[in-house]
Amino acid sequence: MNKIEEAIIYATILHQGKVRKFGGRPYILHPLEVAQILSTMTEDEEIITAGILHDIVEDTDGTLSEIEKRFGGRVAMLVSSESEPDYPDEPPYSSWKRRKEQSLQTLKSSQDIGVKMLWLADKLANIRSLSGLYSEHGEKIWQDLHQSDPEMQKWYYRTIGELVELSLNKTGAFKEYIKHVNFIWPGTFDRDKTRYKKYREVSVDGCRQIGKGAKGEVYRYDDELVIKVYNDNNTYRDVENEIAQSRRAFVLGIPTAISFGIVAVGSRYGAMYELLDSETISSFIVKDPGQVDIYAKIMAELARTIHGITVSEDDCFPPAKDRILSYVRGGIAKENEALADRCMELIDRLPDTKTLIHGDFHTNNVFLQNGEPLLIDMDRLSTGHPIIEISDLYYFYVVLGEDDPAVVENFMGFSYATSKRFFDSLLKEYFGTENAEMLENVKEKASLLCSVRMVNKIHKKQELSEKDRELIHRYMKQAEELADRLETLEF
Repeated sequence: MNKIEEAIIYATILHQGKVRKFGGRPYILHPLEVAQILSTMTEDEEIITAGILHDIVEDTDGTLSEIEKRFGGRVAMLVSSESEPDYPDEPPYSSWKRRKEQSLQTLKSSQDIGVKMLWLADKLANIRSLSGLYSEHGEKIWQDLHQSDPEMQKWYYRTIGELVELSLNKTGAFKEYIKHVNFIWPGTFDRDKTRYKKYREVSVDGCRQIGKGAKGEVYRYDDELVIKVYNDNNTYRDVENEIAQSRRAFVLGIPTAISFGIVAVGSRYGAMYELLDSETISSFIVKDPGQVDIYAKIMAELARTIHGITVSEDDCFPPAKDRILSYVRGGIAKENEALADRCMELIDRLPDTKTLIHGDFHTNNVFLQNGEPLLIDMDRLSTGHPIIEISDLYYFYVVLGEDDPAVVENFMGFSYATSKRFFDSLLKEYFGTENAEMLENVKEKASLLCSVRMVNKIHKKQELSEKDRELIHRYMKQAEELADRLETLEF
């Protein structure tokens, strides 16, 4: 007896007597349907076996350890990817979003194609049922689910589609999934996704990396083309949104490179740009650190251009200070609520100006083409006071290297000493002054926002080391001293 046959018998026994919530059909029909969908995508016996067993841990007395003994480690891993965390002390509706977010993180981070196939097959089977019920009963169907808000259900099914698209967009299962999502929530996905589409596949093997940032790396593809390769956790929608933002920024007067196409680079998305004979400013500084003041002047002038653009509320750019407030809530508020309130008060008092801020402004994101700067990475474009942008620059060029200069050196490509000199020079050029007292005051304000950001960054770790705790203590102390001294963050 092979694994699939044994799994059918095992699952039938464990699901015996159980029925599906809708329709009252024997529960075993669902995992068998999932296995059938998987068989249209793969012949991999372990993936199909996992499809048959995927609800054992959540809905029966079966355990992962038993599955591993009977069917092997990979099958157990695949089943685990579909098993949501349990919150026995909470009603299902209360923990619904938390459970979904945690399990989606597993889907997002997995490198095994079987995980994506299993998720798609299971959710396709589920949404087939939802789609049929929706056609008969309309919006009434939500009231019987643990999550009765159709917008939250839409978020969940849309996110799954986005996360599996690059790997599985050519399968019939994916196209059927998109059709059902669009039937229940019209317009959620572009209808082109339901038809055959093959992304242009390119390789950056042997290509020179000319830049990198939080969202991915940039490669020189040939003499004319540059490719930005996004990290694994970026979806097609993320890339689309960034390209759309670039077009909006260009119309508003920001000199920006605009992508002319989305490509597949292995298991990741890429965006192609025509940037003839261009390099990042970081690359120029690496080649000639002695010219750092020249490049600082170019960056300062570009910053003033961005910060001089005023937009209307109809342009719908988010307030930049919302991002900073989220840093407070994610870090300092967990350590000292009173200090968090003081920081939030200072941030809230910043005027809600409608001037633009780039949000990820550094020399890896600026290309020089024939001496003219061109920006990329426009997804954090927002509105607000320039001190927020100045604090981002201080974070990139000074704060990140305070404990380990190699962090900045690996990121920017040039020495930490050059990095600090670059920031000081940019600050003087931006404000057009050599007044040391005035510039130090700006640095203090930027330093407070950076302390807030660093505490938030450290708190994102699942477990905090002794070193992490020491850093938190230091940045908390720094934030407290600055918050007590500063009356405003404006300059």
